[in-house]
Amino acid sequence: MIEKRIVTNAVATLLAEATGLPVGRGRAPANPGLKYYVLYALDTTLSGPPLANEHDDLTATYQVTSVSAPDPAKPGSAGSAEQAEWLADKARAAVLARDPATGRWLHELAVPGVVVMARGLDTEPGGTNDPGDAIMSYVQRFRITLTPA
Repeated sequence: MIEKRIVTNAVATLLAEATGLPVGRGRAPANPGLKYYVLYALDTTLSGPPLANEHDDLTATYQVTSVSAPDPAKPGSAGSAEQAEWLADKARAAVLARDPATGRWLHELAVPGVVVMARGLDTEPGGTNDPGDAIMSYVQRFRITLTPA
């Protein structure tokens, strides 16, 4: 059986290492800075052999919220929609980019004992804030399908 917690940790690590930005699980990271990601584990489905076989494939959906925040050293500052979209571009590339020569993903999703079969953009609602808000965010959901090695 594939443990989703381990997959979630691997997704958070991939996102942080590929973008060089902080990632929080379900909330802002401890030291968020002016731009960061919040990772939410969402829907999960199992498929594969019937009955009690513990070798099911796992499809997990993750929401990545890209956050552009105001600068606390500058009263009245605000995040920007432009920066939130830039962050979303970086997240999309981190999860989905492939090497054109080999077809392999550029950033490994390292889950011991598991093979990543597919990664895809599930949905991208986009920017969700009113331009008058100080914090701007952009939402993407990625679907990742894995099978035991």
